[in-house]
Amino acid sequence: MSEFWLISAPGDKENLQALERMNNVTSKSNLSHNTKFTIPDFKVGTLDSLVGLSDELGKLDTFAESLIKRMAQSVVEVMEDSKGKVHENLLANGVDLTSFVTHFEWDMAKYPAKQPLVNVVDTLAKQLAQIETDLKSRTAAYSVLKANLENLEKKCTGNLFTRTLSDIVSKEDFVLDSEYLITLLVIVPKSSYAQWQKTYESLSDMVVPRSTKLITEDNEGGLFTVTLFRKVIEDFKVKAKENKFTVREFYYDEKEIKREREEMNRLQSDKKQQYQTSCVALKKGSATYRDHKVKVTPLGNPARPAAGQTDRDRESEGEGEGPLLRWLKVNFSEAFIAWIHIKALRVFVESVLRYGLPVNFQAVLLQPHKKSATKRLREVLNSVFRHLDEVAAASILDASVEIPGLQLSNQDYFPYVYFHIDLSLLD
Repeated sequence: MSEFWLISAPGDKENLQALERMNNVTSKSNLSHNTKFTIPDFKVGTLDSLVGLSDELGKLDTFAESLIKRMAQSVVEVMEDSKGKVHENLLANGVDLTSFVTHFEWDMAKYPAKQPLVNVVDTLAKQLAQIETDLKSRTAAYSVLKANLENLEKKCTGNLFTRTLSDIVSKEDFVLDSEYLITLLVIVPKSSYAQWQKTYESLSDMVVPRSTKLITEDNEGGLFTVTLFRKVIEDFKVKAKENKFTVREFYYDEKEIKREREEMNRLQSDKKQQYQTSCVALKKGSATYRDHKVKVTPLGNPARPAAGQTDRDRESEGEGEGPLLRWLKVNFSEAFIAWIHIKALRVFVESVLRYGLPVNFQAVLLQPHKKSATKRLREVLNSVFRHLDEVAAASILDASVEIPGLQLSNQDYFPYVYFHIDLSLLD
């Protein structure tokens, strides 16, 4: 499952034993995989300031989650022709999101723990705000580009009455630069082809004999040319309409047709370039991330795998990618990393507020093995840590549900610090 529970309990002997007990029960019952989640010691400040930070971090958490969802959706939209490869581009520090979360390490260089907590939170808030500002401007420009292209494409896919003719007609279809003659385009229903051939020369005076030619047709009719004298245009249009033939208002302008074709090619090229990824880059990415394996750190073992590539390294390698996709990949990683740091800060602040000073708690990351086990896992945790809030726990614990040595609860209850991380929201 791509769902994680981030919890904390006091770091005294009794609660460390409770954590070990939790680990044993969840492992034997195959409920979850648990790893230590290391959070540095921050400058606490006053409890009043922590209360304010608690509210601010809650809002920042929601904002960060919303931002990475929007960025993930933007990647899907840009990669519309390669949606199967989206998850290969949603990475954090060069590894898949699950691996990053399970092997989280606080980035001391980017967010120094020696700074006051308020400064760390401010750095994260400004970083995410800047990413959102850039995201809005870049996606807005892409949306305009996409809309302009779609409008042009619609002109190329309509019926003969509405679609553009610049990609159908050619200079040779028209009599040009004549003082007296002009070539008109007439839409004729398919059922009336024979009638058109018999009557078009007599619809008006001064129609050039044998001047009609079928240029193209769709399911409803065909587009024919006819050449006549300019002074009978209006009379010809009236007679054509009476016979259910429609004169399409079109005058051949080579410069305008060239401009329209160039505009279509430019928009198609610009849209493609926002995503364009060379086959070599895709193969390289696929091999790198599909085969990437990391060793899961068991609870009690502080050893961790080495960190992956930096975002700057990954950006320099994305030479085959378009600028928008490359920006989305790099900044999605930055936003996701910031989000998990915010989760860590929330655990720290709430643990201090709940368990008091001096700072002494242990954070643990749980990954439920399957959705059906989450209720059972919640009951185990509530029972193991009921001593953290005996009064509330006693009012909801249900003795009818039994696991050897444990009394479980059938209700959602958090006597411990708890935060949820759901990566399935990015699918």
